[in-house]
Amino acid sequence: MDWLDFLQWPAMAVTVGAAWLVASRSAGLRKWGFYVYVVSNLLWSAWGWYTGAWALITLQVALFLMNVRGASKNQDGDASDGATART
Repeated sequence: MDWLDFLQWPAMAVTVGAAWLVASRSAGLRKWGFYVYVVSNLLWSAWGWYTGAWALITLQVALFLMNVRGASKNQDGDASDGATART
């Protein structure tokens, strides 16, 4: 098996770890979750490039933009411990 074929497994594990962190009640852990999601986006994009999965790459770009939005909203909510109800 080529090492790039194997890349999907670490990408999956990193994505699950990021989801775990983002679901935390701690703003600090949520913040780390967004960064870990970015690593996951890069891993999935690399695997998608290798396999020619262009829809997957497009999805990762969209998810990256949502992660940036989520990270900024997480920082906005830090002062009130995430209790703001913005969308």
